[in-house]
Amino acid sequence: MAAAAGDGSVKPLQCAMKLANGAIELDTGNRPREAYTEYLRSIHYISQVLLEEVEATKEAGETVTSDTSKMLKLAEQCLERAQSTAAKLGKTCLRPAMPVAAPVPSPASRHRRVYSDEGGKLSPFLPPEIFQKLQVVESQSSKKELTPLEEASLQNQKLKAAYEARMARLDPSQAMQKTSLTLSLQRQMMENLVIAKAREDTLQRKMEERRLRLQEAANKRFCSQVALTPEEREQRALYAAILEYEQDHDWPKHWKAKLKRSPGDLSLVTSLVSHLLSVPDHPISQLLKKLQCAVYRALYPIVSKGAAPGCCSLPPDADGLLAPGSRRLRPSQSLYCMPSPLEPSPAPRPLDGPCASPPRPGSPAGPPSPQLLGKDSSFEDLEQFLAPPERRGRGPGERPEPQIPGLRKEPMLEQLKGTVQDIHDAIDRLLSLTLLAFEGLNTAASKDRCLACIEEPFFSPLWPLLLAVYRSVHRLREEALSRSMELYRNAPPAAVGVPTRLLPQDPEAAGAGPYPYCAAAQELGLLVLESCPQKKLECIVRALRVICACAEDYYRARETALQPGIAAIGADDLLPILSFVALKSGLPQLVSECAALEEFIHERYLIGEEGYCLTSLQSALSYVELLPRRALGK
Repeated sequence: MAAAAGDGSVKPLQCAMKLANGAIELDTGNRPREAYTEYLRSIHYISQVLLEEVEATKEAGETVTSDTSKMLKLAEQCLERAQSTAAKLGKTCLRPAMPVAAPVPSPASRHRRVYSDEGGKLSPFLPPEIFQKLQVVESQSSKKELTPLEEASLQNQKLKAAYEARMARLDPSQAMQKTSLTLSLQRQMMENLVIAKAREDTLQRKMEERRLRLQEAANKRFCSQVALTPEEREQRALYAAILEYEQDHDWPKHWKAKLKRSPGDLSLVTSLVSHLLSVPDHPISQLLKKLQCAVYRALYPIVSKGAAPGCCSLPPDADGLLAPGSRRLRPSQSLYCMPSPLEPSPAPRPLDGPCASPPRPGSPAGPPSPQLLGKDSSFEDLEQFLAPPERRGRGPGERPEPQIPGLRKEPMLEQLKGTVQDIHDAIDRLLSLTLLAFEGLNTAASKDRCLACIEEPFFSPLWPLLLAVYRSVHRLREEALSRSMELYRNAPPAAVGVPTRLLPQDPEAAGAGPYPYCAAAQELGLLVLESCPQKKLECIVRALRVICACAEDYYRARETALQPGIAAIGADDLLPILSFVALKSGLPQLVSECAALEEFIHERYLIGEEGYCLTSLQSALSYVELLPRRALGK
């Protein structure tokens, strides 16, 4: 830990990830006591770093950074694994003394699990009605102005309290004064109510006149020769509500003035949209909550009834990550966001569940030798790797995958396609309404920035549920990838075709890491901590940049006479290295993550650097997925 903490060139988050990975490797090697100690050291390191950060930023008043929230999630996961390891150690100590092992209660969890509709089956996700209540609680708790009648009622309560206090001080002989005070109180209370009623009538009349005026302005904005669709009518009503909101609040006018003064300032766009969506009573913010609840209601039945006939069931390890022999973690918002340790097992065993396929005859019981995968034939058939599983070629002697009668993915796929379309429509509605409210955002660069700012709060509460559906659809691929990761977890880089010239000359040198391209695998592991597609894509891009930087360093250490302007790594070298990095990440869920990213990333990113990086990672995952099959064919 001291070595990791003392390296000033490495971010604290990467140091924490390195410590956690070391604990996971010990856990994988069936060394629970050492793993338990390392988990506690990781938590201690994270706590120390966060305390130093708080002390350093106390006077500056800075907000919590994104790295801080990631480190808190990492500490939470380390604590969960430490609890699970401690329970395992306790179970090991009890086993020799007891002929029959008594059931050990699982550690208490802070996350509240709720019952789904499947006959009392526990589900890690909240029911839609509870989710909706949590989404609207902010807007309900916002401060509300009192009406004239409510103000008059408060004034009358104060008058009555003062009247009772004065009456208590009078003697019984002062009957005339008591009568006078009573009549005065009644008169004042009646006057207050009459005045308040007149004010409220006047206010309602003015509000109705303003509403009609703003409705007319909205009608002019949405004028059309043909009849408006229901969606356009709803958009017009929302625009009228925005105009009415701007009549009562001044901050939208200030932001519009700032946009007019600095039309090309993208940081101003980010601040504006973030502030807009943080105001709970703004119509756009209320629409965001409404659309989130609609998507959640559509996704929840797919997840809670995933095991129903005619649908592909959810992964059996819905409490954790698909990995042979891995422990189950408690469900939380990040239950699909942390790698599970790949515990050793004598041979890859089939996962439980209706979609799991039995082991094929002739499957290798251990890691194939690196010679089985020649460098020349590693990537000669990428089209076959990227093809759907049913179209991929099978090795000699392999039988077709058994098909279970009545098991079909089409209903879930169709529901997922419909929900994906609803999500696209919802984001388009939010974007168009924001551009209507703030015309200064109607430029290409501002639109892209505005879209990115809308996606982050929109996807944050929905991504765990959405990813659960994608993982169910891609379950068989995740199982195959998990088996490959277990079989090849100790394989050298040459086993996947990484050339020697792009490997470190001295792997034991200081700062070299436990294995080549370790920094890239750690950067790729940060992807699962994010809940926004754009930020997940940025993690992939950073991981590939780290690969290129490491490859340059390794090559320069071997070849001193490197010609200027010529890169040490090409496309043919990138795919084997990326396959090795994906193999070392230990994250089978990357298959589902990439499938979801491909669906929700903006089109302009798919034709640039981001799209190339995403496609490269998908190619590498497909190759790693087929490693055992290729070894069997050889």
